Amino acid sequence: MTPRTTARDLLDEHGRTHADEAGIRLGNTPAPLYRLLTLCVLFSVPIQAGIAVAAARELHAAGMGTPRAMAAASWQDRVDALGRAHYRRYDESTATALGDGAELLLDRYRGDLRRLRAAADGDPDRIRELLQDVPRIGPVGADIFCREAQGVWPELRPAFDNRARATAAKLGLPTTPADLARLVPADDLPRFAAALVRAGLS
Repeated sequence: MTPRTTARDLLDEHGRTHADEAGIRLGNTPAPLYRLLTLCVLFSVPIQAGIAVAAARELHAAGMGTPRAMAAASWQDRVDALGRAHYRRYDESTATALGDGAELLLDRYRGDLRRLRAAADGDPDRIRELLQDVPRIGPVGADIFCREAQGVWPELRPAFDNRARATAAKLGLPTTPADLARLVPADDLPRFAAALVRAGLS
């Protein structure tokens, strides 16, 4: 089996991004970018991926899909939404982090992550650094954001984090981002990176 065939099989079997699973139609507009960031915050604690995705959906359903709405919601509203998604143990601290993060985005970027992108001036490493100013977003959360957002922010391409590259190595695929990117069309990079991570967990 050639590397390209393996990549196609991975896309067919595991090629669904977390954003898609959470019902986020990702585009270069403020609301979906913020919802992706919220999802990354929810992933930042040791909790099942399905629960984090469900919590992201519940927060959106409760009207907290923008930084302004998140900041305006009460702490208890956020806790209750997380609880409905069975996001337990970390619900109170995460509710605080989401409120603080929304305030930071409003103060620094007027609630628009495209302003963070502009502040990074096209530098992917700087984007990762600025993302980590958001409460609860560490290197792994920043990697998840970049992995998913590379479809709408081309300067992030190719984004394959350590988990994706570790799976690639186990499958006998190339392990550098540039070589992995050659295996699929550019539009499929987010799905391919997600597929590698999912395959590694399955």
